[in-house]
Amino acid sequence: MKTDQFIPKIITVLKEGYNFSNFLKDLSAGVVVGIVALPLGIAFGIASGATPQQGLITAIVAGFLISLLSGSRVQIGGPTGAFVVLVASIIHTYGFEGLTIATIMAGIILAIMGFAKLGKLIEFIPYPVTVGFTTGIAFIIAFGQIPDFMGFQLEEIPEHIWEKLIIYLQELHNTNILTLMLGIGTIVIIQIIKKANSKLPGSIIAIIIVTLIVNIFGLNVETIGDRFGEFTGALPRFNAPTFTINKIVQLLPSAIAIALLGAIESLLSAVVADGMTGYKHRSNMELIAQGITNIITPLLGGIPATGAIARTATNIKNGGTSPFSGIVHAATLLIIVLIASPLVSHIPFAVLAGILFGVAWNMAELHLFKKIITSTKSDAAVLLVTFLLTVFVDLVAAIQFGMILAVFLFMKRMVDVSSMEIMTEEDEDIFTDKLSETVEVFEINGPFFFGAASHFVNTMRISHKKRATLILRMRNVPAMDVTGLKALEETLIVCQKHNIQVIISEVQPQPQKLITGTTWIKEMVSFTKTFNEAILLSNKPC
Repeated sequence: MKTDQFIPKIITVLKEGYNFSNFLKDLSAGVVVGIVALPLGIAFGIASGATPQQGLITAIVAGFLISLLSGSRVQIGGPTGAFVVLVASIIHTYGFEGLTIATIMAGIILAIMGFAKLGKLIEFIPYPVTVGFTTGIAFIIAFGQIPDFMGFQLEEIPEHIWEKLIIYLQELHNTNILTLMLGIGTIVIIQIIKKANSKLPGSIIAIIIVTLIVNIFGLNVETIGDRFGEFTGALPRFNAPTFTINKIVQLLPSAIAIALLGAIESLLSAVVADGMTGYKHRSNMELIAQGITNIITPLLGGIPATGAIARTATNIKNGGTSPFSGIVHAATLLIIVLIASPLVSHIPFAVLAGILFGVAWNMAELHLFKKIITSTKSDAAVLLVTFLLTVFVDLVAAIQFGMILAVFLFMKRMVDVSSMEIMTEEDEDIFTDKLSETVEVFEINGPFFFGAASHFVNTMRISHKKRATLILRMRNVPAMDVTGLKALEETLIVCQKHNIQVIISEVQPQPQKLITGTTWIKEMVSFTKTFNEAILLSNKPC
């Protein structure tokens, strides 16, 4: 059967019939999102340890490619807060060339994931892991903006958060009150505009107001031009990094982290968009789009990109209905950069810090954090481990250990819900035939995995009844693994040694396929469809 899972949504939209009326809606939405994306592109570029130009290059190039190739109708892509911490860490350790190599590798991984139809597997990442590292990232973003928000003049900012805290405390007496007031003013302006009209781009309005105040009154605060020099609207140049085996091996963990984070964020954004529009995204095509984008964008001087939930939601709220709104958003950014790029140099860092504080607050979603903390102990443990490792170690370790802990806790839950018990005639009301005294019945409940296997063996050893027949009732065993099969084999060997007849009743398809796959087990075990058939068979002389 022909499938459309590898067809970009833009092709589907054109096939459905795209008209001028649709384009006007997308044009309006795209312009608004492009304006909203301007300060975020600059802010994310700087916060990531790159330059404002690199942030905007990413917003333009990645924004265009993701919309062109996306598996979602309304996905808006570009640099996001989710990547800030990881990108800053990679640049600090390996330089910008290292980031370029890691991003290209991540793009290849994402594309492979898409072509391998792994889009749905992202859904299996535990929610506490996602919330844990997202909240951790938000905390680090906010913490990293304190120098620009307070007006600290620091020659170098350390990488680790506890070292930053010490320096911040030492610098408190050097707080620039004027810078602090501008930062607070930015937050206030954004909140006022948000309450007055949520469709208005609060961040860009805040930038315009605060920048005008600084320049009209000649206020002495640090601007983008002071730190990065004159901002130019020069188009990006192709710049291929030098790949070596050593660099590939060193950067592979970072590439995997970028790929996982990009996949999670883009698919989460696509799911949110589906909920707001009623459409359904193509997860595998979305991963391929993200992969191709992250291969091309760094070659033009950009940083990692993915689907941006907030900008995608803004696109939908302003009437965007197709990928053309995302293309218009990228074109809008390009036009602004080419025409008004010299004005970017006059933007104060305090206003960018205020904007990123707002981004961090929205990312943190503290209500979800609190909800998980107060749920089960295991979910709370996964959340806290992921959060703390993100904040105090790094995002790569957080994702790795968070997933590992989640897997172990999942296995424990499987063991907890699994049970093995000896049945008697008092336990069931379906015994239409009387059990022989030499027949013993064991009921297995839940997945028969490696965690439950030892429990099964120990339960079998508890009974000292002299058996002629052993009935294993497996009606409630939906799945079985090789370790469970091995435990069953050990039991059958003992039964064979003592000439004990073994009957397995009501076995489900997956366990039966696994059991019958071993020839000698198949030959010595009898299978029955019902429990009463097993009783009748057990009462017959062998």
